Amino acid sequence: MTPWKVYGILTSVMVVWGFNLAAVKYLLEFVDPVTLTAFRILLAGVTVLIILASLGMMRWPKRSDWKYILLGALLNVVAHHYFLSQGLAITSGTNAGLILGTGPMLTAVLVSLIMRIVPSRLQWLGVFIGFAGVAMTVMVGSDSASGLSLGDILVFISILAQVFSYIVIANAARSLDPRLLTGYMLVTGAIVLFIIALIQEPGEIAAFAAVPSSFWLAFFFSGMLGTAVGHMLYNYSIGQAGPTKAAIFMNLNTLFSLVAASLILGETITPGHLIGLVLIVIGVIFGSGAAEDLLRKRRKRLPT
Repeated sequence: MTPWKVYGILTSVMVVWGFNLAAVKYLLEFVDPVTLTAFRILLAGVTVLIILASLGMMRWPKRSDWKYILLGALLNVVAHHYFLSQGLAITSGTNAGLILGTGPMLTAVLVSLIMRIVPSRLQWLGVFIGFAGVAMTVMVGSDSASGLSLGDILVFISILAQVFSYIVIANAARSLDPRLLTGYMLVTGAIVLFIIALIQEPGEIAAFAAVPSSFWLAFFFSGMLGTAVGHMLYNYSIGQAGPTKAAIFMNLNTLFSLVAASLILGETITPGHLIGLVLIVIGVIFGSGAAEDLLRKRRKRLPT
């Protein structure tokens, strides 16, 4: 697959994830976070496996694949979603958004240290410009700055767990299709989350009986499209483009979350948000390597 097709897939995933955030915020009004997450991720995992079975891509993992599935499930599914849901309950949206925006930078640093894949100067520039755009976007309109809290620490742990999972997925992609890996990771992670939910939120399953019909529309959108298809395509892109380039596109998640909040939740987009948008787009173009691809193509067309 060409790099530009991968970039297109990643951008599409960020659109879906942006609207998925608004859907999850709505769902949390009716069901507690760990119980909701366990059911949502189980639906996502089953959806991924059904899609792959219909495409003839299903197979039972090899014994050597299970270490990646288990580690990926613990990091990408259990730790990330558990700590994120707990952190969001006790910190501000501004702080959480800014901390989540550090994902691409953390990925670039960890990948260069662990996998010895060092980003180019243009990519590093894109990482920092994108981070500045995320900071601008989430902080604009905030009248107060909260100090570091337990919630901030939990959100940071969640993004750190997700970043480490990208490295696991990149390694697993050498022997196991990332889309198949995603399905097994989601189902395995959902089982662990169910156990945590039964301990931490006993009896919360009964809350599903009292939800309105609109809840189920948002639930199936979030589980089947936002989590299942979104994670399947994103993890596939990690195998194609590498964890650093794929993570750069996470900056767009902040942008599309803002658009979804405006359209669905009625929040206002300000000029400061638009400045952040410009910085995010520039950061993605440089950090993903798209700018370098364009420069290489231009040099090839120039007469020697």
